[in-house]
Amino acid sequence: MLTLVSFAVTLGILISVHEYGHYRVAVACGIKVLKFSIGFGKPIYTWRLKNKSTEFSIGMLPLGGYVKMLDEREAPVDPAERHLAFNTQPLKSRAAVVAAGPAANLLLAVLIYAVLNWIGLQEPKAVLASPVAGSLAEKAGLRGRETVQQAAFDGEELQPVRSFEDLRWRLTQGALDGRDVQLMLGGDPEASTRMVVLELSKLGAAEADAQLFRTIGILGPWTSPVMGEIMAGSAAEKSGLRAGDVVQRVGDAVIVDGQQLRELIRTSARSAGGSAAAVAPQRWQVLRAGQPLTLQVTPELKQEGGVAVVRIGAYVGAPPEFVTVRYGPLDGLWQGAVRTWEVSLLTLKMMGRMLIGEASLKNLSGPLTIADYAGKSVSLGWTAYLLFLALVSVSLGVLNLLPLPVLDGGHLMYYLWEWVTGRGVSDVWMDRLQRVGVAILLGMMCIALFNDVTRLLG
Repeated sequence: MLTLVSFAVTLGILISVHEYGHYRVAVACGIKVLKFSIGFGKPIYTWRLKNKSTEFSIGMLPLGGYVKMLDEREAPVDPAERHLAFNTQPLKSRAAVVAAGPAANLLLAVLIYAVLNWIGLQEPKAVLASPVAGSLAEKAGLRGRETVQQAAFDGEELQPVRSFEDLRWRLTQGALDGRDVQLMLGGDPEASTRMVVLELSKLGAAEADAQLFRTIGILGPWTSPVMGEIMAGSAAEKSGLRAGDVVQRVGDAVIVDGQQLRELIRTSARSAGGSAAAVAPQRWQVLRAGQPLTLQVTPELKQEGGVAVVRIGAYVGAPPEFVTVRYGPLDGLWQGAVRTWEVSLLTLKMMGRMLIGEASLKNLSGPLTIADYAGKSVSLGWTAYLLFLALVSVSLGVLNLLPLPVLDGGHLMYYLWEWVTGRGVSDVWMDRLQRVGVAILLGMMCIALFNDVTRLLG
């Protein structure tokens, strides 16, 4: 129920903002708006504002919306109202009305990010966990517990790194753009500050997935190697582990953080050939209430979604240290605009790479995935939900600006042709392009829905 409600609220907000953008600019341009609808099909509720000619309604199918304007191409128009029709407006007015929908979604994202910047976000501090063995981070000399103070792409000035999420976003951008990232480190026991370079340009990354960050070697912030909640009947309980145990060694390896411990658990079945019966027991040295203790821990190999994973049935690692990331009024608004711009560019790049085959079409998501994430984000709190809402709003804005005939971007493409040639697109070509646009859009929807079902089924 939470998933359905949050999905409906998300769609309602995004569609309302999008259509209100069209409506508001149309009214400002002197165009008569006949109907403003959220949803399609039979209206379940309609109303009119005082002294307004526009009918507002909520349809039964909340999967979109529309703004119906007076237009000679759709129905006869009284000559006395011809100056109020959409098709009689100057080119700049028609283009502004069409562009206003996607622009409203992007503006919503800017405002959400700005509000969160003003209120402040609790994010993990940019203290690095132990790098993955053989990764880019390990080769660059990272060992764990370093604090990333500043970062920059090659040729740019160093900028403060406010949190681990900030660092992760910069790594994502660098990897997908093929740009090396410089990190200024502090908190290193070997030196007060030092500079390292992550050669992300060598990765040739096409997608920002979990494997990308394993290749980079930076998976999460530093956490103390403390055992958390122990599940009943789990390998951890059978081995005698208790919540609060501080893990100091696994075999001959000295444990410095929770990430390293999780990696040792995850890879414990490799040398055993990958069968559950062959997972080798590990000798753990822990500190319990200040007293050293040695335990034999045998992880379990389980099948999850058709993939073999190693588990001990316990929360491994203490929560990371958090910091409050907050900006002033102007800085917060500016950072909101910057984040919206960066996410928009990243979205366009991913779409482009999918189009030319450099990225998998599995990255396309549909309504089922959006609904699933809407429910999960709500369960995590309003901050997580607002971040999710901003991300989807950016995606909707960018998607609608694509030059597909059935989308707002397609209509802007028509207006560009009209501006260049001095004449509009003919009805014959308009019909042909609409058919192509519908076919492409239906194809994208089918792929996205297939991906949704595949993800949900594991």
